[in-house]
Amino acid sequence: MSGREFLVLVLLLCLCLTVSSVKSQGFPQDAFLIQYLERRLTQMEERLNQCEQNTVSITQKTYDLSSGMRGHLSALNVLRSEVKNQLESMSVRVDRMERELEYLENKMPALSDIEMEEALLEQQIKAAELDQLKKKAKIKVENDCNAALSQIKSLKIVKKMGDTSGSWFKDPSDGSNKVFVLSGIRNDTLLEYESLQSFLDKTPAPPAKVIQLPSPWQGTGHMVYNGFLYYHRADTLNQILKVDLSNASVVDSTLLPGAGRLPVYSLNSNTYLDMAVDELGLWVIHADPEYGGNLVLTKLDKGNLAVEYIWDTQCKSHDAEGAFIICGTLYVVFNTHYGGRSTVQCLYDIHDTTHSAESPVVFFPKRYTSHSSIHYHPRDNQLYAWDDGYQTIYQVETHSNDNVTAE
Repeated sequence: MSGREFLVLVLLLCLCLTVSSVKSQGFPQDAFLIQYLERRLTQMEERLNQCEQNTVSITQKTYDLSSGMRGHLSALNVLRSEVKNQLESMSVRVDRMERELEYLENKMPALSDIEMEEALLEQQIKAAELDQLKKKAKIKVENDCNAALSQIKSLKIVKKMGDTSGSWFKDPSDGSNKVFVLSGIRNDTLLEYESLQSFLDKTPAPPAKVIQLPSPWQGTGHMVYNGFLYYHRADTLNQILKVDLSNASVVDSTLLPGAGRLPVYSLNSNTYLDMAVDELGLWVIHADPEYGGNLVLTKLDKGNLAVEYIWDTQCKSHDAEGAFIICGTLYVVFNTHYGGRSTVQCLYDIHDTTHSAESPVVFFPKRYTSHSSIHYHPRDNQLYAWDDGYQTIYQVETHSNDNVTAE
């Protein structure tokens, strides 16, 4: 029998004795007292029930808390074991590192050996610099080209077709009059016209030849040279493809080191590689973020796309919209984000005979332009530009730079 049951039994017994005593005395006023005692007894029983329920609840919570604590203690024991194992592993690694350091100290070359290696490295650097100078001199000797930009004289709007951005040009190789059009900033289709007159005609005869390229191109920096299209392959960082337009097949490709991480011109954010052709051959222009975003000029072998030489220029890509090359001199065209009068404000001469500080700013004849591409044609002395969907030709006037041939 529990304590609660015993207490209830005692209270009932006392109540019965009291009732019997009251009845034996026969006092009618004591009936109220009996009812009062019954109510109090009922209240006490309810309170005892509540106490029992609270005791059961507290017992369950205590059990749950104890179980949770046991789980946490178990996890802490596992973590302690893991930390102990990691400390032991770290101790082994530290011991191994100390042994390796001691071994390296014993194998360290003498100071005289280091000095000899530095001298050898210095000789190799001088030899590389000499080789670069020889390459630069080779470009000068093999190509008698001393033209420098004087002004951009006149403007002719040839046609309006295609997207707001694009590229068009003539093949600058001898004996070719073909015109090529690549509309947009990404596509895999090239239009080939037999001549400039054919391009101007509304219904050219023969009609434009549609060439499906093996891979799509990106940007507007393409160029055709000797019947081959050179372009930046889409979805690649810096791969240049050389495609034979007679059968639309890839004949060569190359990856241009350091290129493709920054748009070559900030006003043409979709162009990362800009191909160009001048009197000296094939070039590619790109911007290098590690060089402050300045433009880098690379001379390529048109046959196998091998890099012949690289020049880091002082011309910036910020606010630039395009560039072209005449006789080995890079001319960078600047504008504003809203379109304005394009100007040549920076140049880089690989022969180091002309400098930006010594050259006046060259203005384009049209006051409001927004070029997505500018290509120089060395035989025609013209610039082929794409101006907000208009195919435009600028006439270029040059003068002789006698300092090139005098060297």
